[in-house]
Amino acid sequence: MMKGEIKEGRGGIYTVRDEGGQEHVLRAKKKFRRDGLSPLPGDRVLFTPGSGEEHGWLEEILPRSSLCLRPPVANITLMVIVIAPEPAPDYLLLDKLLVHAGLQGIRPLIAVNKSDLGQACHEETACMYRSLGAPVLAVSAETGLGLDELRAHMKGELTAFSGQSGVGKSALISRVTGEELISGAISGRIRRGRQTTRHTTLLYHEGMKVMDTPGFSLLELPRDLEPERLPGLYPEFRPYEGRCRFSPCLHLSEPGCAVKAAEARGEIDPARRARYAELMDSVKKTWRERYD
Repeated sequence: MMKGEIKEGRGGIYTVRDEGGQEHVLRAKKKFRRDGLSPLPGDRVLFTPGSGEEHGWLEEILPRSSLCLRPPVANITLMVIVIAPEPAPDYLLLDKLLVHAGLQGIRPLIAVNKSDLGQACHEETACMYRSLGAPVLAVSAETGLGLDELRAHMKGELTAFSGQSGVGKSALISRVTGEELISGAISGRIRRGRQTTRHTTLLYHEGMKVMDTPGFSLLELPRDLEPERLPGLYPEFRPYEGRCRFSPCLHLSEPGCAVKAAEARGEIDPARRARYAELMDSVKKTWRERYD
């Protein structure tokens, strides 16, 4: 058997790139369906290559380091979360993506595309997420602004681009990989992005591995996420751990909350903490209803 990585899968047929860079067309054995396993782009696998015109066989999926379900991809190490001045930034989605990255141990990076139109969006975002510890880059797929720095962060990583439709994910991927991808337009009536990418493909370029994934505008957090875990997924809350009057403290309306006090002193962005409270309400509701 040989080792490889799933580049893409369509209709039960998988393209796998082996360690030498050669691609193989494979079918998955029935045992994956019996075991409730779905091979995903990014999966490291063992396989038996085909002979002649015959397809080979996908034999085993090796342990995953991370798993994203929407879109379904495996072993992502860097998540580039793209926002832009237009469509208007959905910071709640950005926060959900950051929480998801934290749950999976994926390193996040925020890329503010279309920054050639002005720096206001980048400055607002950088200020809001200054305590996150993740890079916030001003980039432009149109002019090339910031793309060398973005490529430097992507070297040696398996990267997925995520964020709203219409923010320019496909355009950025095209610029950093040299692949010609279809970019979405902005709807003139509702000023929202149109979905363009329809399936997931793993691209290889100059030491980078990049997932071209379908965009999305909604992300639900896992149903089994305990409310007490959510505060630990906010890096700006960590300096205040153990300093609240009550433990555990959800940093909502509890008296003696160190996080609320830090917000009052201007040490935590109030808009981000307000969105945290909104997410906490959603997590608590989902946790209560997880067996319904």
